[in-house]
Amino acid sequence: MSDTPVRPGRPSVRRLPPLPPAVRGLSPASALRLSPPSDTWFKPALSVVAASAVPHLTLLALGRLDLVIYSMAGSLCALYGHGLPYARRARALAGVVLGMAAGLAVSLVTASLTGSTAVLIAVGALLAAVQKVLCDATRIGPPAHVIFTFVSSAALFAPQRLDQIPGHLALTLGAGAFAWLVALAPALVRREGPERRAVARALEAAAVCAADPGPRNGDAADPGPDPRNDSAADPGPRNRRAAAAAVHAAWRCLLASGRPTPVRRSLERLVVQAEAAFVAPGPGAGAVDPDRLRAWAALTRGRGPVPTPAPAPGTADELYGIDAERTALRAREARRTSRRALLCRLGPGSPLLPVAVRTLFGCALAGYLCAALGVGRPYWAIVTAASLCQANLTLSWNRALQRTLGNLLGVLVFAAVLPVSRISPLALVCCCLFFGFAAEALITRNYWLGSVAVTPMALLVLEFGGAHPAGELIGDRVLDTVLGAAAGFLAATLVTNRRAAGRVERALDATDRARAAAERTGADPAAAPADRDGSRRTLTASLVELREAGDTAAGEWWQRALPEQRLLAAERAGHRTLAATAQRRGPTAHAPSIGAE
Repeated sequence: MSDTPVRPGRPSVRRLPPLPPAVRGLSPASALRLSPPSDTWFKPALSVVAASAVPHLTLLALGRLDLVIYSMAGSLCALYGHGLPYARRARALAGVVLGMAAGLAVSLVTASLTGSTAVLIAVGALLAAVQKVLCDATRIGPPAHVIFTFVSSAALFAPQRLDQIPGHLALTLGAGAFAWLVALAPALVRREGPERRAVARALEAAAVCAADPGPRNGDAADPGPDPRNDSAADPGPRNRRAAAAAVHAAWRCLLASGRPTPVRRSLERLVVQAEAAFVAPGPGAGAVDPDRLRAWAALTRGRGPVPTPAPAPGTADELYGIDAERTALRAREARRTSRRALLCRLGPGSPLLPVAVRTLFGCALAGYLCAALGVGRPYWAIVTAASLCQANLTLSWNRALQRTLGNLLGVLVFAAVLPVSRISPLALVCCCLFFGFAAEALITRNYWLGSVAVTPMALLVLEFGGAHPAGELIGDRVLDTVLGAAAGFLAATLVTNRRAAGRVERALDATDRARAAAERTGADPAAAPADRDGSRRTLTASLVELREAGDTAAGEWWQRALPEQRLLAAERAGHRTLAATAQRRGPTAHAPSIGAE
């Protein structure tokens, strides 16, 4: 690394060979490829079974299985918030339950006031768009808006009277309250469980980066910001980005976790070690052994004591706490700032609005097409189109393939299991619980695999209200799937998200400012340790946001040219600044000056 000081500002950009096209190819193979299962796949799977079993069995004992759709609306809230610390999860899940009840209330009132299919489809499409933009703005999920849309759209086409609505909503809120208790129950056994998993992921990602860092930032071997560095032949930049995202997620989890405890103090030390490993990976002074990081990750994920590592090189003991930042986030001004940021994400210039328009257009088109063809349950097509409306065209294409394949295979599974479900009401309840568990167990491998279980569960829900001809259900579902997928993808193609490029430019400016601030505090001997760590965390967060914005824009078509060279140069400069400032982390540390290109 050069000893020439860097002036704050934008990183210099070299001329490079022509870049590949910005829009990524629409590859069926990559869309259908299976991934390793999530490390927490069993948590939402078990939660939704536990949250559904008690209301289902209660209604079975009362002989009112026809009300399952209303209790299921509350039970499905148990799918949310499993990555959040329990203090934050309690607030988030309360919002999910109230949001679910609000959407259901709109649907029930509409269904009781009109029987016009055209009006019901319009209301369903509007609700889907509102649910999509709110879930994206609050970043609640997975499963994000799809569950809300499924519940509200299904309720639109269920017979309803005004006098029934209070009782149905009470059933939803009661089941939602029970789902809230189920989702928070593990806190009684393992209070810091979410934080431990987040830190373990950060350690594992840092170990991968330390084991295969690629060319070091600033080394002569580093070819500069060339997108070909992201190829499979050189996974170094990709590993650094993954490690940065995991470390950022771990810090966010710890900041939201509530008051400090001895376990959380140890977890903060481990995140410092993970951060030191990814900002300056590879051999050299202070390098962290990847095997040691993996061993710490395994112990952190387990049920035993959290490992307590020695201080990271150049770090003072008192810097492990993040009390000042946690206190600042809880201050009234910080809460107001957070609310203003949420309103900005929902404002007229928000990049989320084109996606909401996609959802509105796609769901309405799918519903009206199905109604024109005489399909009796157009809400299936509405839900299919809503699930396809993703952040860019590439993701929408992938979801179209996954949803279509999963649903078509799922109707075959439904045809095979239908005779078993009709043996008795208890058999029907058990089949629904089984497919609810299977859906969450499989969906982390790939969306299409989870859809194979979701489809028979959604079809079996209709059986609670009475038996239906199997051929009619299968035919309607196949037709709704095809029409919904076609309409959703057409909407994604026609309604482009041209604001994605603007989000990249704003993220670039924020990264430049964060890098300049990190350089100033890193070079200032009088800077407070909390300021140094805070500026480094801000820079890491800006790099994560920059990569997310770049990936979203790269999957969109028909937009203005992206500043790809500046984006890659900013990432490289940001990671180099992190590596330089990592050597000066305590009041007694003496670091070299921050180097330049």
